[in-house]
Amino acid sequence: MVARDEHGETAAAWEAAWTGGGRAVHLGNVADFNAQFMAGRLNSRRQLDWRRLGHHYASLAVFYSPHPAVVVLPRVLDDAWLGLVSRQLEWGEVELYSGIAEDGGFGEALEARPALLGRLRGMSLPLLPWGRTPEFERLAGLPDDGVLAAVMRFESKESSLTLFREVARNHPGIAVRDQQRVDSVRRLARLVADQSCAGWTVVLKSEYGVGGNGTAIVTPSQVRAAGGARALLRRLFADEDLLPGHDVLVEPYVWPSGPLRDPTFNAVVAQDGSVHPVGMAVMSVEGTRYRGATVGPGLMPTELADRATRFGTDVGRALAEQGYRGWFDIDFIAAQSGVLAPAETNLRLTGPAVAFMIKARLDRVRGPGHLVRTFDELPLGARMPEELLFQHVQRLGRLCSPLGATVLPILPSTGFEPFPTLGVAIAARSAEVLDAAEVIIRDANAALGGMRGASVGS
Repeated sequence: MVARDEHGETAAAWEAAWTGGGRAVHLGNVADFNAQFMAGRLNSRRQLDWRRLGHHYASLAVFYSPHPAVVVLPRVLDDAWLGLVSRQLEWGEVELYSGIAEDGGFGEALEARPALLGRLRGMSLPLLPWGRTPEFERLAGLPDDGVLAAVMRFESKESSLTLFREVARNHPGIAVRDQQRVDSVRRLARLVADQSCAGWTVVLKSEYGVGGNGTAIVTPSQVRAAGGARALLRRLFADEDLLPGHDVLVEPYVWPSGPLRDPTFNAVVAQDGSVHPVGMAVMSVEGTRYRGATVGPGLMPTELADRATRFGTDVGRALAEQGYRGWFDIDFIAAQSGVLAPAETNLRLTGPAVAFMIKARLDRVRGPGHLVRTFDELPLGARMPEELLFQHVQRLGRLCSPLGATVLPILPSTGFEPFPTLGVAIAARSAEVLDAAEVIIRDANAALGGMRGASVGS
């Protein structure tokens, strides 16, 4: 049977595999997903910090598919934000249930609301989480079919490289880095010191981590400036650039090249185990931290995209054989030598997935050819109460509209944090318009610092 959308049009293969081509229920369980890898490794204060950050990031649940029917969020989100997005993406009515788990676990909080859970189950729509967890499997009534075991195994940065190495034998132009596991700080300090003395830059990775957390690039100059490898490592662990309770994985640094230095491949493994590519994105990465991504036509040479897609599809087939079902991506580094070095796989939704969802919807309702660029954390020049931040986002839309650009808030919950930021997506039909709109938004955000609380609605 061919899946069709609400207009009766044939859905893309990946949309059919992801939602059946229709609407879905989105569950913001980011913190639950991250917590299953941190159990017993963080003190209670840091566990609360990680949960709080995960609950902020769960605002992306609005964009877990091209057309939500229901969105359930741990933190409170005013209906106005969803309404603003819904009007621009022509979603119609979307039910929002927010504030169900301000401090606790999302899955547990949802299970404690039997009426809400019963309504979600009774809608007979796909339940889409950020990632698969024991709590989600239980509330969705899913059998123990091997998905969780695959998640725990291949979210590991060690196991993913082992899998890459096996698949890459049949893929010229894909180069998998060597990796060494170090189980003591003393041995790690000795290894880093030796590499530094030889003039080599290395990458240190905790086995699990998200968005660049748990990863550090160490150069010889950093080692010298810190007063030695041991002193530098103490700081990296104290700052949680490396996560406590993990062995450390050591890799040679791959020198990236050009504006396409951080591509990522996204795909869906359907219930029958077939793999459906979604596309390639170009990520924005500062140091080791993910900041956003751009998707759309003409972003990268066809040969590069095809090479990554062939490899990524074969990795997806291997993941399917291990029992995985759902969204996944593979992050690459485009090396100066011209090869692609796969860095890790994520068996869950990711930041770039949001850009793909927005593009798919806009292509459907406004015609094909959109490019979408997302930013998770654009700095704001001042802390913004929610009402003023909403006015500011509306103003950004008015400023960018004459260019032919659409502005969508994707992470609006951090505007009153000590270091205030705003997550947005920009959609347009050319990279030049995206660039121009980005400049306007960054300048308008920075200008907030001189407004001293004045209204931004003009």
